[in-house]
Amino acid sequence: MNESILNLHPGILIGFAVTVIILLLLDLGIFNKKSHIISSKEATWWTIAWISLSMIFSGVIYYIFNQDVGGHKLAIDKFTEYQAAYWIEKALSVDNLFVFILVFKFFKVPREFHHKVLFYGIIGALVFRAIFIFTGIGIINMTYLPSLELLGETVRINVVLTLFGFFLLYAGIKSWGNKHESENQDFSDSAGARLVKKLYKVSDGYDGDKFFTIQNGIRVATPLMVVVSVIEFTDLIFAVDSIPAIFAISSDPFILYTSNIFAIMGLRSLYFLLANFISKFSKLHYGLAFILGFIGVKMIISPWVHVPSPVSLGIVVGVLILSVVVSFAFPEKVNLELEEDKSQGK
Repeated sequence: MNESILNLHPGILIGFAVTVIILLLLDLGIFNKKSHIISSKEATWWTIAWISLSMIFSGVIYYIFNQDVGGHKLAIDKFTEYQAAYWIEKALSVDNLFVFILVFKFFKVPREFHHKVLFYGIIGALVFRAIFIFTGIGIINMTYLPSLELLGETVRINVVLTLFGFFLLYAGIKSWGNKHESENQDFSDSAGARLVKKLYKVSDGYDGDKFFTIQNGIRVATPLMVVVSVIEFTDLIFAVDSIPAIFAISSDPFILYTSNIFAIMGLRSLYFLLANFISKFSKLHYGLAFILGFIGVKMIISPWVHVPSPVSLGIVVGVLILSVVVSFAFPEKVNLELEEDKSQGK
């Protein structure tokens, strides 16, 4: 049974959207009204809060399906679909964090402005992820081939899911050997930077945490606006991997979108928590590459072999834990020098 919560409770998407908006307003309007350096302690509490909210929401999903349709078995399936999609997005977001560090370093963004940049970057992600996920599910539902006999079984192959599978398998193999390709990138010539420079004149320096300022009587963008645009485009690029990956977990757009949004909203606090220590996770990219490859294979073989969501969740979480343990057991020196003082934020 492939019932969606949206069919059972159409208004729940509006309720979720309102909740997210309230959380964002509280974040910027009250808790972070004044730009300041986020300490490790503050980042830890926010990380715990966002993960806790996500776990509570997964319990709501279980409750709805257990009460309304399907009973315990379907509720467990939906619960594990949400969990798997959430942790996949969370894991693949680690690469985003690395690039965020490089972007902030390249543009010499003062640490107290990092939160504001990431906040507005998140808002763009909320919109684009909704477009990608709901459009993607619609396209997938329209691209099933007629039933045919293959390898002794009657199967229905989905063209888009199969293509995504081969793409993710290729991405996993490629990323296994290509660690942090963006390390020496000139972000001033990236698509996001070029877009802002095409629309506005850009001031030579920052004007506090303002995105726009007045220079010689003319309204111009500040470098902080350029950084926001670069962060937005960076998220779009990384969504090319992460969005196809979650399509292998569930066909329920509500579960995919809500898990994705909770993972992204917790990304900011995770950035501040790990920014000074991310170089210690030197083997994590191998784990992420394996996860991409695993999901790709799962998509390719799905017409013949169904990998249950609990199994997918177990593999994803297990690989993440193993790669972190190996990173600490066999540390390696990296050349990335963070501009941020590691003594700060404690």
